[in-house]
Amino acid sequence: MPTPQLKDPKLYDRLRDEGASEEKAARISNAAAKEGRSAVGRRGGEAEDYEDRTVPELRERAKELGLTGVSRLRKGELIERLRNH
Repeated sequence: MPTPQLKDPKLYDRLRDEGASEEKAARISNAAAKEGRSAVGRRGGEAEDYEDRTVPELRERAKELGLTGVSRLRKGELIERLRNH
């Protein structure tokens, strides 16, 4: 995977230390640099909890994110993969 161009390397490093994937850390740190950390922090919270979704809905979300190998996972395993991609 090519190294992402980071606009807030300190935030990226902190997120990676906290266990975020490279993609997720880069996405968050770049959004925070562009829009401001407080704006990124206020955004979100409108999505339905993964626990409230059905397995087919979780599989569809995994497909949207480009995750592979999820067809045989149980609900808890799917949720873990989605949260930690």
